[in-house]
Amino acid sequence: MKDDHIIIRSDNRDIQSVEKLVDRRQFFKKTSLGLGALALGSLLDTDKLLASTGIPNPVPGTGGLPGLPHFAPKVKRIVYLFQSGGPSQLETYDYKPKLYDLHGQDLPASVRQGQRLTGMSADQTAFPMTSSIYKFNQYGNSRKWVSELMPHTAEIVDDLCFIQSMYTDQINHDPAITFFQTGHQLPGRPSIGSWINYGLGSSNQNLPAFIVLVSKNAGGQPLYSRLWGNGFLPTRHQGVQFRSGKDPVLYLNNPENYDGNDRRQMLDYLSKLNEVQYDTYGDPEINARIAQYEMAYRMQTSVPEVTDMSGESDYIYDMYGEDSRDPGTYAANCLLARKLLEKDVKFVQLYHQGWDQHEGLPRGIKSQCEKTDQATAALVRDLKQRGLLDDTLVIWGGEFGRTVYSQGKLSTNNYGRDHHPRCFTMWMAGAGVKSGFTYGETDDFSYNITRDPVHVHDFHATLLHLAGVDHEKLIFKHQGRRYRLTDVHGEVVRGILA
Repeated sequence: MKDDHIIIRSDNRDIQSVEKLVDRRQFFKKTSLGLGALALGSLLDTDKLLASTGIPNPVPGTGGLPGLPHFAPKVKRIVYLFQSGGPSQLETYDYKPKLYDLHGQDLPASVRQGQRLTGMSADQTAFPMTSSIYKFNQYGNSRKWVSELMPHTAEIVDDLCFIQSMYTDQINHDPAITFFQTGHQLPGRPSIGSWINYGLGSSNQNLPAFIVLVSKNAGGQPLYSRLWGNGFLPTRHQGVQFRSGKDPVLYLNNPENYDGNDRRQMLDYLSKLNEVQYDTYGDPEINARIAQYEMAYRMQTSVPEVTDMSGESDYIYDMYGEDSRDPGTYAANCLLARKLLEKDVKFVQLYHQGWDQHEGLPRGIKSQCEKTDQATAALVRDLKQRGLLDDTLVIWGGEFGRTVYSQGKLSTNNYGRDHHPRCFTMWMAGAGVKSGFTYGETDDFSYNITRDPVHVHDFHATLLHLAGVDHEKLIFKHQGRRYRLTDVHGEVVRGILA
């Protein structure tokens, strides 16, 4: 009986141990290992809620992950001017004088090297090379060659860091844009801004850390909200789109005939209900929803303030161009971006469509440059004169470049260019990068890279590095795999770092 009693007691202890183990699992699921706790923590004092790692968050109480940044950041905020459609490097920043002598000749097979073509030009029997009909000149102390299409950008070249050796893996628009914005060609991954929001949190508790602006009536290839989506990260990290018109953020204003006086009380009760639901199901998205409700409540005051342009002087409007007075245009969005950056919004993403010129390129690209050049340069100048360029990174570029050969018929003053992922130009300006500097080089045809190639993942790794993040350490476990923005490769481009 004694032995039996011991066995029974042992079994009871085993049962109690299992119960305690289950309780521990539930505890960790719902607290320190649960993203729900991090979402709820953003509403509390993060520095006290999370264990100290010896590396402070950028701003107390902003909801970034503990231990980030990994090292001192050069960049506090980022504005990314994405030119959707693939601007031609041959008409903007990659000057190729030898093409004037080769104009109309077929692209040598030794240059093409059997590289992949799109279905739009694969059936061509000839690939006649065409020089740009627009003139190039050298500007600034850096003596950078810039097209006459970009007269305003030409005036600030000594503030810019050009990367002329960008390349990507994707040759068609949607996968190429998705690749640039999320690090993968297929939809479903978090966007750059979402990763930064997830890792570093916000520097302004009254505005989203990641805000998106899309030029109105720009035409061109379609853009989808998944490009600024959170993917498998908690939903509170997705980009918030600001629109032109009466309601910059959809569903933010109070319903008609509701004064909102009891909104705070309603949110408090709603939070209690959501907390009960979280205790029952342990779904981290419940606490993410609490955080989103609270942010929306604060945005009811902060959004009308930041989108009010009545305080801007005529001098500023003149700097950005006449379109800046028309809400929703690229110029107006650049001006709004500056206001958001002044409020310490961490990541502002502008999208401008219409750079996809398969035919009628001379006319089409001239129109695009007229819409964007002045405002782009004005944004850099405006940030600089306010002292914000010292800790803000400005990025300009599209998803790929254009071919040296003409797609379709080539005439004296008209031609088109197909997609070209093998080499194209982007530029950066501001915190952490060299100014008046050009990195990388392409061949005489702007068809292949001859020096210092920069892959999309290298670009992502460098961007995160400037923000104080080691791209190999900012990870998120999803469906059994550890994901990161740079997927499985990517190197920091140290040659452009200041």
